[in-house]
Amino acid sequence: MQHREPGRRDLVIETWVVMIAMLTPWVVSAIVVLGSHLATGASLNPLPTFDRHEPAVNVVLGLISYVPTVAVVPLTLVLLARTGQPPAALGLTRAGWNDIGAGVGLAAAALGCEFALAIVLAPIEHSALANNTGPLHVPVYYIVFGLSQSLLTSVAEETAVNAYLLTRLDQLGWSPTAALWLSLALRTSYHVYYGIGLIFTLPFGYLVTRSFQKHRKLSRPILAHFLYDSTVFLIAILAR
Repeated sequence: MQHREPGRRDLVIETWVVMIAMLTPWVVSAIVVLGSHLATGASLNPLPTFDRHEPAVNVVLGLISYVPTVAVVPLTLVLLARTGQPPAALGLTRAGWNDIGAGVGLAAAALGCEFALAIVLAPIEHSALANNTGPLHVPVYYIVFGLSQSLLTSVAEETAVNAYLLTRLDQLGWSPTAALWLSLALRTSYHVYYGIGLIFTLPFGYLVTRSFQKHRKLSRPILAHFLYDSTVFLIAILAR
């Protein structure tokens, strides 16, 4: 069989298939969580509850059950490498001090924006349409789960909706602005479980997307995402 380079139509189909395969389970899960909240009024609980009497079992099984989230990572990296974008071209190299500083700055800026939004939107905090996470009241060792989930989430999401999607849209001739808004819309779609609270995800999504578009260094959004999610988890787990 004669090999040929993928054309525009091939890349369009590939992008559609990858995005549908990746987003479908995430969006469906988010809708189910939101539906449960609207039906029962229960607050958002991001921790696994396989066994209510054995918290340690929940941590172990929770970590195992979350691993499939990163299945999209090797797939997207292989597809990009086949069209001339190896991991190094995406900024997946050893992070320098500038990258670490940028990642910390992005996380801090996003958390600052969220704090400001929380003040402005305080009147709707207890609305039925807002699905919030309060103090979790779990053993401290749940931090292991929180940090692990933060790491897996940051790698999976940033590789998919930043590195893969933005690279493909650039190849397809999309403008940076249009690509930014599509990426942000898709990122927001699987956070619908927050209800109205999904507004809080917008500043972070915007900042890390613009960072990758400008610098093409995926290490920065991944680090920022990890720090952002870890901070939220630590606050929820350690708050009493």
